[in-house]
Amino acid sequence: MTGIQALERAYPTQSMIPGEVKRIEFEYIRHGTLSLIANWDIHKGQVIEPSIGPTRTEIDFANHITKTIDTDPKAGWIFMVDQLNTHMSESLVKLVASRCQIDIDLGVKGKKGILKSMKTRSAFLSDPTHRIRFVYLPKHTSWLNQIECWFSILTRRLLKRGEFTSIYDLSEQIFKFIDYFNRTSAKPFLWKFQGFKELD
Repeated sequence: MTGIQALERAYPTQSMIPGEVKRIEFEYIRHGTLSLIANWDIHKGQVIEPSIGPTRTEIDFANHITKTIDTDPKAGWIFMVDQLNTHMSESLVKLVASRCQIDIDLGVKGKKGILKSMKTRSAFLSDPTHRIRFVYLPKHTSWLNQIECWFSILTRRLLKRGEFTSIYDLSEQIFKFIDYFNRTSAKPFLWKFQGFKELD
């Protein structure tokens, strides 16, 4: 989730009084933006090992995945991701090869072997024989990625009407919200979508 704005209202919000709505100041002071990289554990219904920083680069994502794997280094991991280029990076291929003890020549980025292109890198990263692998969702199907559902919860419950005096304050409030959510509301999502019906 990129471009999360640390917005501080220019004037205080007026509290609700009987018969009137809460009045939120529309002018704001913008203190910068952050990016949130998070995992949704589909069995526990919890956010695990979130990373918050100023960018969402190839290195940021690889570091996030490293931090996640380190929570249970010997476990099998399946990450469902979209087709963003940072999800098919050279850094990620090298990380998976190292953690899965795959000792082969990976090639050279842009020239040969597994590292040659996004297509060859994604094929390696999605190999079902690997203990750590990635499942790439089709384009324009973000609703299949359950973390997107949780990002919507974060937006509605914290970010939409939140007030943040700095990017540090924004980061702290997001971490506190994640902790609160995991303790009080965590449960697997119940999918209700039954598929599309054919039209006559």
